[in-house]
Amino acid sequence: MSRVPSVGSPLARRRMFSRLALAVAMVLAGDAAAAADENRAGDVPPPQDTPYAGTVSIHVDANDTTQGIFRVREGIPVQAGPLTLLYPQWIPGDHSPTGPIAMLAGVKLSANGKPLMWKRDKYNVYAFHLDVPEGVSHIDAEFQYLSGRTDDAGFEITQRMTDVEWSSMLLYPAGHYSRQITFAPSMTVPHDWQIATALETASRSGDTVTFKPVTLNNLVDSPVYAGQYFKRVDLTSFDKVPVYLDVFADAPKYLEMTPEQVAVHRNLVTQALKLFGSHHYDHYDFLFSLSDEMSGHGTEHHQSSEDGLDADYFTAWKEAAPGRDLLAHEYAHSWNGKFRRGEDLWTPNFNVPMGDSLLWVYEGQTQYWGFVLTARAGMWSPQEFRDALAMTAANYERNRVGFEWRTLEDTTNDATIARRAGLPFRSWQMSEEYYSGGQMMWLEVDGKLRELTHDKKSLDDFAKAFFGVDNGSYVTRTYTFDDVVAALDGVAKYDWASFLHSRVNVLNPPLQDGLEATGWKLVYTDQESGYEKQYNSRQEPARHLYNFAWSIGLTMNDKGQVNDVRWNGPAFKAGVSTGATLVAVNGENYSTDVLKAAITAAKGTKTPIQLLLKYQGGYRTVPVDYHDGLQYPHLVRVSGKPDYLSEIIAPRK
Repeated sequence: MSRVPSVGSPLARRRMFSRLALAVAMVLAGDAAAAADENRAGDVPPPQDTPYAGTVSIHVDANDTTQGIFRVREGIPVQAGPLTLLYPQWIPGDHSPTGPIAMLAGVKLSANGKPLMWKRDKYNVYAFHLDVPEGVSHIDAEFQYLSGRTDDAGFEITQRMTDVEWSSMLLYPAGHYSRQITFAPSMTVPHDWQIATALETASRSGDTVTFKPVTLNNLVDSPVYAGQYFKRVDLTSFDKVPVYLDVFADAPKYLEMTPEQVAVHRNLVTQALKLFGSHHYDHYDFLFSLSDEMSGHGTEHHQSSEDGLDADYFTAWKEAAPGRDLLAHEYAHSWNGKFRRGEDLWTPNFNVPMGDSLLWVYEGQTQYWGFVLTARAGMWSPQEFRDALAMTAANYERNRVGFEWRTLEDTTNDATIARRAGLPFRSWQMSEEYYSGGQMMWLEVDGKLRELTHDKKSLDDFAKAFFGVDNGSYVTRTYTFDDVVAALDGVAKYDWASFLHSRVNVLNPPLQDGLEATGWKLVYTDQESGYEKQYNSRQEPARHLYNFAWSIGLTMNDKGQVNDVRWNGPAFKAGVSTGATLVAVNGENYSTDVLKAAITAAKGTKTPIQLLLKYQGGYRTVPVDYHDGLQYPHLVRVSGKPDYLSEIIAPRK
């Protein structure tokens, strides 16, 4: 132990001067770092809420269905002097800086037919600087957007259809709010293709469509679907505001739908309007691709949504319940996420960073309403709803052990951290749990509101009060945590701030409490539900997902490749790795039935299950010490408790 010198000692003085020098050095270093940070911010003008003079024209040629090359021309009104053009980086709905700048190519700028040199910003790869010569009032921009051409990259154009997102196809002038820049868009599509979009058509000449001018924020919020095989279905409900289901399919047979199927989709609109008591669009278009190439889409917009599921969505209706909540989820976002949005998620343009701290409201409550509205509309039976909810609940009881080190709110950073890339151990790393984890929390809130008010009020009342204001407006209204608390308090007095914090800001949050609060509980049996059987056989992106997460602790695709291992579960402890391929079980060639039989045979014994795995060119056998049999989740009633869950999914009259 060192002796503490007295203040007046030489050693103390030397230490004091040393600390003072260190403090001065730190201040100077801080100033230098701040200056470096300021320099590294680049020369991009910050957005101002002032109009941009003139209208930017943009034309997208989407004719190249073979190579997937979109060719873009822009005409940009300018003034002489420095100009910065931006490619959108922070994309609404992605909640992250995912603007596909790598796919932008061939950028050429010119004025009066003469080329203009541009230079990319040193620290901001989304910014392009140039000097506009004296006497020039208009410049032309030409470039290509090179869409993905593999299954892994995801298709934006096929031989039969395309999804054009304007945020991928444009450059815009820096220094202004996006709502202050006007664009005049047009597009050329393959011969005889039909289009659907929230944009208003001004004219069509042959295969070229010209749209009415719109502000940049509304342009980015209005993607265009186009395709060879198309059907529009009118879903307009009692409020007479037009709503359409715009279906594009791989073949005409996939456009066939029964009157009953049309009816439940129309019910979806009716039930959403009854829930929120308003609309926030002039008209609404479900842009819906039914395709084996262009499926797996789901992005919200104010007056439309990008939706994509398997080609046989209608023709295999009885076998395809999983995924049917997609339309309800994206539609609910017109209210929750587009109209009302967390304060830190609103940005003045598409290159200012977003904050995602309230995504457990934006996405979590939307996930809740997506399930509920699907059931209320009759797109799911009550049993399918309960089976889907059971699978979600089981994940948070057994398969999301990462809550030991992360909070639900911390997962709101995942959109930026992981950007939906594959993870080696999702059960431990977790990924965007604010969706389904938030859904489980809002289920409990619904049950608590019903309990507090003796079943006179519910989360429906919150939805109407919070999202249903300003009927007809689609000008974004932001909110804070305190606004959410105040709105809940307006439905039923309670310490909602503490309640919410105890779910979103703590480790191991009690996300199972919502089941009991609504009169149900989670149990496991050795039989899959009908819903889970469909989920395992159809779920994207693996196409086939064999789920043993709640028993042996792993999931696999149809080729036997392990795509997740439950952290500290039986398979994990045996040394099974994500990415390994299961070759044999107890000496028999692997199949899902062989593995099920082995898990069943090991129940109540002390004999481990022997798994032969192939990984990185080598083979090894691992013994998995698991003896509790097959485990599949189901919901059963809690005797003596009100059945709020059945009330929640009952259609509103």
